[in-house]
Amino acid sequence: MTFEVFFKKATGSAPYPYQTRIATEGQHLPSLVSVPTGLGKTAASILGWLWRRRFADDETQRATPRRLVYCLPMRVLVEQTRDCAVQWMDKLGLLANDAPKTHPAGQVGVHVLMGGDLEIDWDHWPDRDQILIGTQDMLLSRALNRGYAMSRFRWPVQFGLLNNDCQWIMDEVQLMGNGLATTAQLQAFRRKLGTVNAVLSTWMSATMREDWLRTVDFDHTDDAPGKQEIDERDRSHPILKPRFEAIKRLNKADFVVSDDGKPEARLARDIHKPGTRTLVIVNTVKRSMAVHSALEKLKPDANLILLHSRFRPADRKIQIERLIAEPAGAGTIAVCTQVVEAGVDVSARMLITDLAPWSSLVQRFGRCNRNGEFNETQNAEVVWIEPEDLQDEKKLNPAPYTAAELRDSAARVSVLLEAGSKALPSVESAMAYTHVPRRKDLVDLFDTTPDLAGADIDISRFIRETDDHDVQVFWRDIPENEEPGSDEKGPARAELCSVPIGELRKWLEKPGRPAWRWDHLDRLWQKVKPNALYPGLVLMLRSSDGGYSPDKGWNGTVAPTMPLMAIAARYNESEEEDKTVENREWATVAEHTDQVVSAASALFEESGEVLAPWKQDFLDAARWHDAGKAHLVFQAAMPEGAPRACVLWAKSLPKMKRYGRRGVRHELASALSMLANGKSNLAAYLAAAHHGKVRLSIRSLPHEKPPPDDIERRFARGIWDGETLPTVAVGGGVNVPETILKLTYMELGEDDTTGPSWLARMLALRDSPELGPFRLAFLEAILRIADWRASGGPVTNTGEEVGQ
Repeated sequence: MTFEVFFKKATGSAPYPYQTRIATEGQHLPSLVSVPTGLGKTAASILGWLWRRRFADDETQRATPRRLVYCLPMRVLVEQTRDCAVQWMDKLGLLANDAPKTHPAGQVGVHVLMGGDLEIDWDHWPDRDQILIGTQDMLLSRALNRGYAMSRFRWPVQFGLLNNDCQWIMDEVQLMGNGLATTAQLQAFRRKLGTVNAVLSTWMSATMREDWLRTVDFDHTDDAPGKQEIDERDRSHPILKPRFEAIKRLNKADFVVSDDGKPEARLARDIHKPGTRTLVIVNTVKRSMAVHSALEKLKPDANLILLHSRFRPADRKIQIERLIAEPAGAGTIAVCTQVVEAGVDVSARMLITDLAPWSSLVQRFGRCNRNGEFNETQNAEVVWIEPEDLQDEKKLNPAPYTAAELRDSAARVSVLLEAGSKALPSVESAMAYTHVPRRKDLVDLFDTTPDLAGADIDISRFIRETDDHDVQVFWRDIPENEEPGSDEKGPARAELCSVPIGELRKWLEKPGRPAWRWDHLDRLWQKVKPNALYPGLVLMLRSSDGGYSPDKGWNGTVAPTMPLMAIAARYNESEEEDKTVENREWATVAEHTDQVVSAASALFEESGEVLAPWKQDFLDAARWHDAGKAHLVFQAAMPEGAPRACVLWAKSLPKMKRYGRRGVRHELASALSMLANGKSNLAAYLAAAHHGKVRLSIRSLPHEKPPPDDIERRFARGIWDGETLPTVAVGGGVNVPETILKLTYMELGEDDTTGPSWLARMLALRDSPELGPFRLAFLEAILRIADWRASGGPVTNTGEEVGQ
């Protein structure tokens, strides 16, 4: 099958010349793709990757990474891209999503990484081909080991998978801000620190410039080889030629940006014609609401649509469907923010736009007479609106742009009479970044332990440069003056709405408006103070307090907000902290460990030869990982009804009882016994980290109580210094001898008996030139996944996980 046949089978259309070049030229996808808006960059990159991974020559297939990570600047683009990818995989007969718990080996999974997503089990399949689609917030936070809207204990797994054996695609990079610099730095770090198999990156935009990637560690020769652009073969293509020659008159509005939106609304009403689409694109959500409200009062003869980033996904989907529907009858007037600037395939006869940076204006112009359908009548028009004072930044309406960017754009657009692609000058302005992650930042982020105050390193500055980052909220029917119960479920993705931190903080400061977050230590919904908000936080609000409407999104109003209670299955961080299963069976430590070793061996062999030097350490970790379950406190928590007496159990059919000590972590006991019995630091680390709760440091929890017989005795995670771990059979003919557990490793420095501290040993692994943070995280991830598989699969349970 040729690429042309393959592409047409997936999309129903033949590929454009540049799409064929992306898929078939060179050993890898090009690192830079500069193609005008609306010409199919998404299909070119996704199907280009799949062609190389599955249908190209053997050498190209081996060189093509297993996971495609598609990174987008806005949520609205994610769902559209997901829908396209699912449709293409389905038409090719390769879609694995109809069997998500088994993911057949020959199929391709398509998953969305967004806050509260129900598809939380994509990371169960590191040995399968996958397409992972998400916003830069969700993907970059995971690639930096601080995943937004997910359990902190799962961070290292997705950090390991997203930085190894991946082809990253960054689309619409002109909108990414600081996130763009972060993607460039991450690619450089992977080259310098080493990965498991290739990790490649492709950056795409209609206005792509090489110098946008010029960061302190980035090397264009090594990190961004190859570029693909439109050439004469594309410009003369019979379908593309009318688009390149599209006629769009360009005029300046006779008023400046207003606060109340009234002049913008009058202009939209006056220039709109029945049966057509008029698009109004403004720079902020606040302005979009003002213009839409003014239009409602004018009652134009048109269907009105409001679209911005503060909708719940289900409601946003309805608005987008209304937007892209054929504008029959009276036609439509749509008031939008930057959410339509990229990725939304819509064409308007009339476009009214706020002044924006030049790269953004080029994208917006592409939404007018997009396909050249108004070339014959020559009545397509773009009208741009200038701010009141471009010289005084304080007088500019709030916007995600600087005065310098807008002045530069005004200088360009003021001299133009046409907004067609042939008339537009090329982008020359550089990208300005306020924060760029350095190598030390990345290395420090490997440690997921919060500080003594419970806070984590703030990565938001590396993801977006705005002063106001987002949290995500959902609503529940919680009676006034009552608290949500610990069994109150978290949200499904369809329930989540993004809200700027500053805006929500002001909203919560009004008396009687509580918000709750899930506390993973105390396992309950904890009230959050307005000054304690941080990016990526998922918050529960009370329905009666309002703040949202389905047709206008988040607006802070007091009208009650209906929770989406029809959704039965919901994400809950309390249910995701450790992988647990619905259908447990009794299993001894040896029986369960044999299954883990089998699954771990298979995953290791599938990962390639680069990990060969650490094979024995990895298998030792798999063999010893649950030796700590011989601990008397763990065994005492086993329920009644065991099929055999005098046996050390790892798994039980009924749920385990609560531990007799707070916070017992059997994996710490496993790691301490391994060091006492001569196993390597790497093996001990992997065993300790297999639930994500004991990694670079060993310390007690805030509410953990010391041993009653000796308050000076060291204690951490339910383990007491000097206590004995009984002998235990761990399968494979291996018997772990009775071992005294020593917590001298907690201390800094070097002990005369036990040697270097735990922290010193683990930092040496992380900083090893041969191993490094990315490979170490990958080994950690596949051992944890082997444990999930041996436990029956990562199905979220409906009760409280207590330590199995």
